[in-house]
Amino acid sequence: MVEITTLLQVLQKDIKRVNETISQDIDELETVHDDQLIEILRYGLLGGGKRIRPLLTIICGRLCGYSADDIFKLATAFEYLHAATLFHDDVIDQANTRRGQPSVYKAYGLDAAILAGDFLHARSMEIIGTYGGVECLKIFCRATSTIANGEFLQLRNTKNYNQSEEDYLQTIEGKTALFISAATEIGAMVGSADKAQRFALAEYGRNLGYGFQIVDDLLDYQGNADKTGKATGNDLIEGKMTLPLILAIHQADNEDRQRLLTIVQDKKEREESFEEIYNLIEKYNGFQLTRKKAEYFIKEAIRNLQGFSNENENISILKALGEYVLAREK
Repeated sequence: MVEITTLLQVLQKDIKRVNETISQDIDELETVHDDQLIEILRYGLLGGGKRIRPLLTIICGRLCGYSADDIFKLATAFEYLHAATLFHDDVIDQANTRRGQPSVYKAYGLDAAILAGDFLHARSMEIIGTYGGVECLKIFCRATSTIANGEFLQLRNTKNYNQSEEDYLQTIEGKTALFISAATEIGAMVGSADKAQRFALAEYGRNLGYGFQIVDDLLDYQGNADKTGKATGNDLIEGKMTLPLILAIHQADNEDRQRLLTIVQDKKEREESFEEIYNLIEKYNGFQLTRKKAEYFIKEAIRNLQGFSNENENISILKALGEYVLAREK
């Protein structure tokens, strides 16, 4: 398997191509779109990001025999839709920072952030339709609708302080897992994948997406703000019930469970009690159990690759990406 440090070196060329493709697209859009929109697109799209979603489309496309340069244009659609969700999320959460700089919402205002997100949503669909065709667009639109549904589930569950692990997984399936699954499946579809390969790569992406989001929720408690680009504790302050907290509530004795529930039900308590919540989660192995759940999903993701040759470099990269998701610090 490719080591993580080697993986990042291997992917740098593709990351550079993705960034160049995005930059070129913005340059072309500049001739027909408003100057402020173009400024926001450059600010929001070229200010950092791991490019995991477009990379997955590129790698799965290559794995299944697609070698044309158009794969980079197709793949940008996933970065555009991801950015659109971030623009809108930061409006909803009133987030001050994103990727170590002021969020688009903070830098340009609420209206501009919403409109730029709407534009990127539309642009992403246009790109998929152009380079992937109708069947790919159906998969992409299904993923888009599940993102919105996942956000509604999370909104509804904000007041459900005793929610189960299953409730949480249903939410992140919509928010993250099925979107990443669409990135891998569409990569397979534009290649010469057969039905079994397409299904395997879609399942790889879905399980990778679960693992990715679970680690993301761990980082909200345990991450280094200098590396993640956002302050720890945001999910707690916003009242989001993520897996470390859910597991701690279910593991805690009656006294500690009541204290946890008291804190999460009161915004002021949430803002002032991060350290106490952290210690209670740690006391009941919430972080350790959450990490094990992420490891389970990454193991499942890699298991879905068994039908492909281990000698294929792209399979080695996909496996290494699973390890990267578990090891990432931002």
